[in-house]
Amino acid sequence: MRWYDRLYVGERAKKKRYSVLRAVRKGKPSGYYVLTPATNGKNLLDIYPALTLCQPYYRNADLLIVGVACDYEDAVGLAARIIEEVYKKTGAFDIFSYFCGQKSG
Repeated sequence: MRWYDRLYVGERAKKKRYSVLRAVRKGKPSGYYVLTPATNGKNLLDIYPALTLCQPYYRNADLLIVGVACDYEDAVGLAARIIEEVYKKTGAFDIFSYFCGQKSG
């Protein structure tokens, strides 16, 4: 699991950014969500409950976390914001290339 160096944070998560990040990193049951570039070619982003990352498959997967959100609604809004920003910067919806072509942390 890797973290995008310019991590996107949902509107509701902004006020408690550090507690959200700490909970996600430690795998605490929290109700938080993470966003990653889609693992298949049909979607733009994947939205996972943060608790899912505690499962062995995801813990060992090479996922790039590009965003965190407080709840599912916040995650959907954040996904829309990310997609809109990528489109404005590139003129395309190639989310995977946009994030994987940039340095991550």
